[in-house]
Amino acid sequence: MTEKRLNVLEICAGAGGQALGLEAAGFTHAGAVEIDRTACATLRQNRPRWNVLEGDVRDVSGRDFRGVDLLAGGVPCPPFSLAGRQLGQEDERDLFPEALRLISEARPAAVMLENVRGFSTARFADYRAQIMAFLVKLGYSPEWQVLNASDYGVPQLRPRFVLVALRGRQIGRFSWPRLAPCTSTVGEEVGDLMGSRRWPGAQQWAARASDIAPTIVGGSTRHGGPDLGPTRAKREWRRLGVDGMGIADEPPGSGEPVEGYLPRLTVRMVARLQGFPDSWALSGAKTAAYRQVANAFPPPVAAAVGAEISRALRRERTADRPPLQLELAAV
Repeated sequence: MTEKRLNVLEICAGAGGQALGLEAAGFTHAGAVEIDRTACATLRQNRPRWNVLEGDVRDVSGRDFRGVDLLAGGVPCPPFSLAGRQLGQEDERDLFPEALRLISEARPAAVMLENVRGFSTARFADYRAQIMAFLVKLGYSPEWQVLNASDYGVPQLRPRFVLVALRGRQIGRFSWPRLAPCTSTVGEEVGDLMGSRRWPGAQQWAARASDIAPTIVGGSTRHGGPDLGPTRAKREWRRLGVDGMGIADEPPGSGEPVEGYLPRLTVRMVARLQGFPDSWALSGAKTAAYRQVANAFPPPVAAAVGAEISRALRRERTADRPPLQLELAAV
């Protein structure tokens, strides 16, 4: 007999990084809410069966999803980013209040919310405490941790704040996912793409790019085109042999030099470094496509946390849990 899949209402779904991971962990999307038109096109193109709700999360009623198994989302990070002004709850882009409203209306069995590492700092301790107290008042037992993507098979550091809450004593069945450290480097991960147009320096470049990537930064729609982050990040990319000042339209060709040449990553390379399968098509022009993948929650990390939530809801014993098999390209 086939086991019934759990369902999820996801807010701020973006290009589907968290959604892909939750799907791999056994969840079906009752709804995927996203305001960006291009990101919605990406979701529909790859998963026509998902219930993609294009629009502002403020216009969604949790009562329409009463009793959903999981409410998940990557609420906008600029209010808490270490690279930004850190306005927190004073920032108009802060959607934590809307997430809490939806939780109070939908009363899901479990909650998973993720944000940037900055939200874990002392600066936002009072705001975190308010959120936790609100969830406790609703009958949930919340926990949070900062998880590094590189600890879950992603060749990128990418620390993220992750909050998980389950009703009542169910949190006692939840365990944070076991570490599965990445064993791949940037060169090993995207070296084939870098050499796909017969650039003679690809093999030498891959050997130089012998570490995981720094955190990939998506940037804001209020600013210019795509690049690989602030000055410190660009220095790290240069150490790996990458020009972080922009994103290339295509990999370097056979006519490009070898010595002294720093290639740029393409959007597909960035998607790989985020844990997206190559089969995941991206809508929109280069800048829009880059921001979709660069702002995403890496699918393998979402899958690892989602699998533990699934096990807790299904009351499986932690000691008996099998290793999670991630087949993101096949789902």
